[in-house]
Formats: sequence, C-alpha cells, structure tokens
Amino acid sequence: MNKSPKIVLLLLFMLISGTLTAQKWGYVDTEYILNKHPDYKIVQEELKKLSDAWKNEAQSLDKEIQEMYSQLKAEEVLLTEEMYQTRLQDIKKKEEEARAFTSRIFGIDGQYYQKQAELMQPLQSKIYDALERVSRRNNLGMVYDKAASATGIIWTDPRHDYSEFVLDELGIEDNN
Repeated sequence: MNKSPKIVLLLLFMLISGTLTAQKWGYVDTEYILNKHPDYKIVQEELKKLSDAWKNEAQSLDKEIQEMYSQLKAEEVLLTEEMYQTRLQDIKKKEEEARAFTSRIFGIDGQYYQKQAELMQPLQSKIYDALERVSRRNNLGMVYDKAASATGIIWTDPRHDYSEFVLDELGIEDNN
C-alpha cells in the first residue's frame, strides 16, 4: 500500500527530468551586443558629459572649501575665538553641503544612476525584444548572459552563442 506514492513520485521525477534534458539553451554576451550598438555610444557620451559637469561642480565646491580653510588659517591670529568658531562652523556647513551634493548626484540612488537607467532603458528593451525573438525563432528554453558574472558560466561552446543573431535582429552589422 505504501508503494503507490513512491511509484507516482518516481514517474513524476522521470517525466520532469526528461523534459529538462530536452530543453535547448544558448547564451548571449550583452556587453558585446551593447558595445556594437550605435545608441550605446551616444548614451555613454551623454553620461560622460553629465558626469564631467557634476564632477567639475563637486571639485569647485572642494576648492571653495580649501580656500575657506586657507583664508581662516591666514586670518587666524586676527580673529577672536568667537569669530574663529563662526568661520569654522561655516566651513563645516559648506563641507556638509558638498557631501550632500556628492551623495545626491553619485550616491546609490543618485541622479547619475537614475539618468543612466533612464537612458539605458530603451536600449535594453530593444535588446531584450530582439533576444526574445531570436530565442523563440531558435526554440531556446533558456538563454544565459555571458557578461553577467552571477550566471556562473565558466566555459561556453561558441556554437551556443546567439549574440550575433541578436545583433542581426537589431539590424547591426559587425564592422570588425
């Protein structure tokens, strides 16, 4: 009487393992695809311009703070203790503003990363849509991303690389 659940489980396991081995899989290298896509270069240039402008602004804040320290040091002997402490507090306040600016721009959820996500989203959608079409056309059950380190791919057979098919689907020719 106890054998029937074990037999059912064994049959179910055999059925599942049979379907798993029948799946076709492939991989793509999204980093390779992105570097070939002309829109990616435009996005990178725009991000670099923004980043450079924000870095310049952060550097000017740092320079201003350094000048405030230099001026305080130069006038230190002429200031009363109260005036000295007031100026020091002003400098500390300016340093806090500079840290807040850097955090607001380059922090975890900063404007730089938000802008990067905003600019990359349409491009990533195009690539994903092309990848989906290639996967359906080639009856792929699974597609790995070689560029993503979390996949754990150590070695791949180039015959399973569908990156060129995705580039073809996007209408991008290899110019190497």
